[in-house]
Amino acid sequence: MTDTPTATIHALPEAPVLVRDDGFHPVEGEPTVSLPPDTDPATLGQYLNAPLIAVEFPAMTDGRGFSLARILRELGFAGRLRATGGLIADQYAMARRVGIDEVQISAALARRQPETQWLARADWRAWDHRSRLVG
Repeated sequence: MTDTPTATIHALPEAPVLVRDDGFHPVEGEPTVSLPPDTDPATLGQYLNAPLIAVEFPAMTDGRGFSLARILRELGFAGRLRATGGLIADQYAMARRVGIDEVQISAALARRQPETQWLARADWRAWDHRSRLVG
């Protein structure tokens, strides 16, 4: 009987990850406020002095958070915007274009869509068709 090599099992971290333009980072800082997608845009002005706002995306098919982020930036919000919930790597360029600074993803999603997939969209200006139209 020959010895069959056995695979070494490594536990994968289960902590969520922050995606930024330079890769994956541990989650740091707690949002001052977390905005659900059905937040009334007329109420956003009260949050302009918050240092960190989370914009919730309950599903990757729910894009209302993109509008909330864009409106916050148009109102003059200068703090950090963090997307939470159901975003995928393909949506990272859009998130950056509307003013989102970072995306918090689950450890499971980070394993399915590794850092390289997110970084491929980090040059979000290259994905912005509107800027190409304007010149």
